[in-house]
Amino acid sequence: MPYTLDQINAMTEADFIAAIGPAFEDTPSIAAQVWPQRPFASVADLHGKMVAIVQAMAPADQLTLIRAHPDLGTRVAMAEASVAEQSKAGLNTLSPEEYEQFQRLNQRYKETFGFPFILAVAGHTKASTLENFAQRLDHAPAVEQVTALQEIEKIARLRLESWVQEAG
Repeated sequence: MPYTLDQINAMTEADFIAAIGPAFEDTPSIAAQVWPQRPFASVADLHGKMVAIVQAMAPADQLTLIRAHPDLGTRVAMAEASVAEQSKAGLNTLSPEEYEQFQRLNQRYKETFGFPFILAVAGHTKASTLENFAQRLDHAPAVEQVTALQEIEKIARLRLESWVQEAG
């Protein structure tokens, strides 16, 4: 990695799923469903078609996608892309007090909504992540599920933009 758009468009289905599947956390079926729609005119085209698949999913499948994401600031095994994203936001260097704060918020959030708190952490810090936690705990469950899916779409877009170059 990274790949060119031409390389992505020419990949076998298996190679494509291996390369692009992680864009949506632990849900390579999205890449499998978008593969027949090649060639993609741009990374935005690829992302848009993947998002359309997510938006067309049954609500239960969307909830499964949301639940595939790790808690923020956790110390459990997670996808390589999630580790890198959380590290850039400083979530891998939490003090013991910060770690406990994140664990309390993660638990409260899951008890409230039934799925993990999701935030595209690119450009965020520990402090701004905590601010988002506080604001979103007041959302209605239906609003928060929509917000979680929007954040997942942002995460996927950022991943695709880092993995696929438009030309070259």
